[in-house]
Amino acid sequence: MVTRLSPRDAMYYFLDDSRSTTHLGALLIVDPAMAASTGPDAGEQSGNGAGPGSRKPLDYASLVSLVENRLQRAPRYRQLVREVTLGLARPVWTDDPDFDINFHIRRAGLPRPGGPADLADLVSRVMSRPLDRTRPLWEMYLIEGLADGRLAILTKSHRCLIDEHDGHPEISEVICDTTEEPEVLPEELWMPGSPPGGTSLVIGALAEALARPGDLVETVVHGNGVVAEVRSVVGGTLRRVGGVVGQLTDSAPRSPLNNAGTTTRGFTTASVPRRECAKIAEHHNCTVIDVELAIITGVMRRWLLSVDPVAATPADTVRVVVPLSARDPGVEVDPEAEPSWIPIAKPSFVTDLPVGEANPTVRLAQVAGLADRYAQSSRRMSTGPSPWFPELGVVPFADISSRAFRSLDSRSYNVPVAMSTAPVADRFVLGVPVREVYYVPVLVSQRALSVSVVEYADRLNFAFVADRGVISDLPVLGDYAVESYEELRASD
Repeated sequence: MVTRLSPRDAMYYFLDDSRSTTHLGALLIVDPAMAASTGPDAGEQSGNGAGPGSRKPLDYASLVSLVENRLQRAPRYRQLVREVTLGLARPVWTDDPDFDINFHIRRAGLPRPGGPADLADLVSRVMSRPLDRTRPLWEMYLIEGLADGRLAILTKSHRCLIDEHDGHPEISEVICDTTEEPEVLPEELWMPGSPPGGTSLVIGALAEALARPGDLVETVVHGNGVVAEVRSVVGGTLRRVGGVVGQLTDSAPRSPLNNAGTTTRGFTTASVPRRECAKIAEHHNCTVIDVELAIITGVMRRWLLSVDPVAATPADTVRVVVPLSARDPGVEVDPEAEPSWIPIAKPSFVTDLPVGEANPTVRLAQVAGLADRYAQSSRRMSTGPSPWFPELGVVPFADISSRAFRSLDSRSYNVPVAMSTAPVADRFVLGVPVREVYYVPVLVSQRALSVSVVEYADRLNFAFVADRGVISDLPVLGDYAVESYEELRASD
């Protein structure tokens, strides 16, 4: 089956460059020792090892079987992205005729007993490598050798694969169950469709263009693909840039956090008790989200002081972009949807973190006050890449528009912060409890750091992804997060 990428997905696809790749992922820590025991007949009721009463051990073979069974819920994970000659239209999704699940699901081991630093180093190396564009854009790793017999599952997916509004979740959520009993899906015999030829894709693009004569004129006049290399700036792209510039807030403060320039990623985590953070929030008449942002503010303050203690002033701020639902209760949320640890495709706003403030109590009050104010400001709204791609079959300046968006977007904030705005209920993989969940956020071009927070198992799990060329001492950010939490708790 051939379907065209949506404007948003196409934007994310073209945002990749030699210095950044738009992939994200999840890190699940699972504990086989806590899974219910079974008899010798466990797993015989289902060929995928996930049948009723099944407690087949979680290993590489059972994980592959589980993913094979669940891919019917994530069809894009068996599809390639094919670009159209001369950029006459957005790329298309096509079935991979040579799909090999064993290429995508891999085993990795840590030196026993593997600690958090060993795991973080492995995640860093995996997330530093770009995805193979000749195959479906995802990978999964079963990581063995953790202390206490635990395992880790690391997923890595291109951002264009994921659109929860249209039923395209990230693969880590697909393999998890909300109960200890694994869900059984009907067996599916999947056969790839015939791959379209280049001529067929061009004809399809022209047919769409002819169905919209106005769009065809736009493409001819302003250029696209190869033609756009000559006329991109003077055509419609510049007018589109101008329209968005008028809506953007003033530029973010100058910061080393906008100086990224290498492809080498670093990863580290921190975890603090949510219940204690809720007490802090109640004491200071704010929200748990405010406490999360205050902890991140403390992290940024400590790191910036370590880089240049002389240059720091009380008025210094770091500008972040956060989900609007973290602040505005009026944002529509599907009450029947399960909270997700992949908090993407949501309206966002930019706010300032007062990293120059030394007093943690004052810092928390300022964080809450600024977030309240800016969540109501239309000039602080972040619409993402949507304005750059019309909902049309023909898209002028696909790759050029992506580069223009990246350049303009880099001025609007310093650090993206992804947050799950509701606690995520317990999850299981083949009946094995998931003890910890971390969202591995995208690190886009011209950003040295991305931060995520997931509320899971009464913990706030922070993850930091950084450009090692800028933040070479990344592991200290995890320590800073715990220190920032402790100073807020001490001020309670």
